[in-house]
Amino acid sequence: MRIKIGTRTFTAILYGNATATAFKALLPLTLNMSELNGNEKFFDLAASLLVNAANPGTIQTGDLMLYGSKTLVLFYKSFPTSYNYTKLGRIQDVAGLTAALGSGNVKITFEVE
Repeated sequence: MRIKIGTRTFTAILYGNATATAFKALLPLTLNMSELNGNEKFFDLAASLLVNAANPGTIQTGDLMLYGSKTLVLFYKSFPTSYNYTKLGRIQDVAGLTAALGSGNVKITFEVE
């Protein structure tokens, strides 16, 4: 999967679970993602996806996850968490991700490669 942010393009791996498969079926998507907590961008999808939430313990930079059944989250900082997420995938090379996302809301395009 490709993730386009401004002039930057990142390659992400989607996991082999039902939620990631359902997300892939929605692509391509261009979303205006909102800033939250100085570590993530999020967007509430129009429809719920299947959920298999668990606590990952630690969020890694580049993780793409679903919070609840509709909230798509792209993390740009690593940190410990007590929240449950369904894993969708992750960006392979996160170099430049934080700079590309910036500090505010941002338009992000998700495409099948």
